Parts: sequence; structure tokens; C-alpha cells
Amino acid sequence: NRQIVGVLRDITEYKRLEAQFLQAQKMEAVGVLAGGVAHDFNNLLNVINGYTDLALEEVAPGEPLREELEHVRDAGKRAAALTSQLLAFGRRQILQPETFDLGPVIGEMRPLLRSMIREDIELDFHPGPGWIHADPARVQQVVMNLVVNARDALPAGGRIRVESGGVEVGEAREEGAAPGPCVRLAVADNGVGMDAETRERIFEPFFTTKPKRKGTGLGLSTVYGIVRQSGGFIRVASAKGEGTTVEVFFPPARDALTPPAPESRPRATAGGAETILLVEDEPAMRALAGRVLRGGGYTVLEAADGAEALGVAGEHPGPIHLVVSDVVMPGMGGRALVESLGAIRPGIRALYISGYDNEAISHHGVLETGVAFLQKPFSPRQLALRVREVLDSAPAGEKA
Repeated sequence: NRQIVGVLRDITEYKRLEAQFLQAQKMEAVGVLAGGVAHDFNNLLNVINGYTDLALEEVAPGEPLREELEHVRDAGKRAAALTSQLLAFGRRQILQPETFDLGPVIGEMRPLLRSMIREDIELDFHPGPGWIHADPARVQQVVMNLVVNARDALPAGGRIRVESGGVEVGEAREEGAAPGPCVRLAVADNGVGMDAETRERIFEPFFTTKPKRKGTGLGLSTVYGIVRQSGGFIRVASAKGEGTTVEVFFPPARDALTPPAPESRPRATAGGAETILLVEDEPAMRALAGRVLRGGGYTVLEAADGAEALGVAGEHPGPIHLVVSDVVMPGMGGRALVESLGAIRPGIRALYISGYDNEAISHHGVLETGVAFLQKPFSPRQLALRVREVLDSAPAGEKA
């Protein structure tokens, strides 16, 4: 007797995991590229926007040149917002996480969200409690982007439902996620929905189904980056003609901490008479920052890198009250420079600046609590206020 033995194996789950892995690899590669582009743009935009602000201070209101400069400034701000979105997608932006209750943070957004959608769209709002550890401003950005996306899926009106609360995730099918308690944020609409091909690509940067000039294609990719950087994951359910539901799951905060007291605001006057050592390897950026600080009354010593800065500090006969230093420079980095300066200039204060992303500078230690840091691009006024704030703080090693 001849027998034929057949073995059947269901590889559906294997294929699903393989596709998920390939998609994650693609998103990571694009994120690395986006982060590098954003760094270069940040340096360029800092110079463009900074000199535009300085030029506006010299032009009286009503002059034709002022209107033209304001157009340049507005375009620069929009470009800076785009670089911020690129960093968000790549999970490389600087976050300021806090432990907070998601419900009230979303609840206070209702008037804003209502103003963003048309009268023929009903807003069904159900924010529930759930403590998470994330950047509240970025979480609100997630909500806004999801609501805008839902609005655009309702060309003839409809309903958007926003809800949040604690849930138990029984089966975590997403990479890096584990079953257990989560805090869920969901935005659902009964709009046009998406086909499977569109659903696979919605988080890719610059992918959009909107008409030309109606969207950048960065809204949902920004959501993706913020959520992943916050330790969460996303699920999307959608079908053509059946609407879309986007669920965001955040890990719950381990402790419901008391919200920190609000930081004291920097004083209105942003100038002074102290001596500042400015260390920046980009010549245009160094020239701009030096001009801003000298305009505030400070004495400014300039250096292009760490080695030159140590030489300048060693030769200067008077006190140096503050070093403003780029974080990543050829040779000696900003943190190593400040440590070396501390040996010859005890008590010197430091303010770090950088156009690099979170991942690139985190190992330099400048994102630690108590370390003064200013992310590029920044305005001349932001630089002046931050410098004054650091000068008025306690020197390193002393309690404020």
C-alpha cells in the first residue's frame, strides 16, 4: 500500500510578523534620514530667522520693508515647524515628560477641537482618567493631528468621537508592546475610511491622500513618532465607507505624582554686563549669537571649538561668568569643555545649545535634570532670556 503524507502549516502569523518587521525597518531608516535633515535645517533656520528678527527691530511699523520681512519670518516659522515634525516622526525630538492624568489634559482641549471642525461635524467627547508619563504638549499635538485627520475624512459632515481611559490589553501584537494595563486614547470617525493599501502607508512621512497643497503628509507620521518615543503603540481599524478608528495605547505611569510647581518666569529684562564665552563651530550661528549677546550689553568671547575655547579662557584676565556652548563639535564636545573649564574657572555656569536630535545628544548628559539646554532653532529673544535665566541661577555645585 502506498501512502501519501501531507503536512499543512498555517504561516499567516509568520507572514504578518514578517511584514510588520519590514515596515518597522523602513520607518526606522526614514526616521534616521529625517533626523539628519532636521539637524541641518535647524542650523540654517536659526540664522535665517534670527537675522530676520534683528532686521525687524530696525524697521519702523508701516514701512514696506517691514511687511516683506514679516513674510520671511512667517515662512521661517513654518519651516521650523516642519523640522519639528520630522524630528517627531523619527522619535528624535526633545521631550519634556511629566506624570499627568490624560483625562483633564484632553478635556481642556474641547473648545480648541470644536473650533477646528465644521458645524456639520458632531464632536462626541468622553475623556476618562488615566495617568501616563509623557510630554503633555506633544500628547495634545497627537489629539489635534488625529482630530484634523478625522475631520478631513468627513467632507459631507458626520461624527468624531474622542475618548480616553484605562484598559487591559490582552494580546499585544505590536512590536515592543506587552499585554497588561494601558491608558487608551481613541479618535474615531464615520467618514470615508481607507483601503488596506492606504492603511499600510498612513504613517509614512509625506504620504497623503489629500489634494495638492492641502496637507504636508506629516500629521500622522508625527503622531507615530510621538507615540513611539513615549513608549506607546498605535492600532488602526478602517475600511472603505465604514470610517476609521485610531487607538493610541500609552504605558501607565508607575506613580501618580503630584504635579510640579510651575517654573518661575525669566525676568523681562534680558541683558546684563557679564562676560560670556560663546563656543559654536558654525560661523554664521556664532556671529548671530554673538551679535545678540553684545546687543544685550554682555562682553562676548568667541571660539570655534573646545580647544580654542580653553585657550581663550586661559588668556582672558577677567572673570568669565557663563559659557554658551554647542553640544556636538569637532574634537572636544560641549560637556567635556565645560568640565575642563570648571577646573580653571570654578563656578562657571553653562548653557548648552544644539540643533541635533534627542538621540544624538542624550548620551552627552545635557538633557539631565538641572542642566541648562536650549534647542535650535531659537529666536534672539529666547537666547537672551535663557542666558539671563542661567546667569541668575546658582552656579554649579551650589543649591539654588
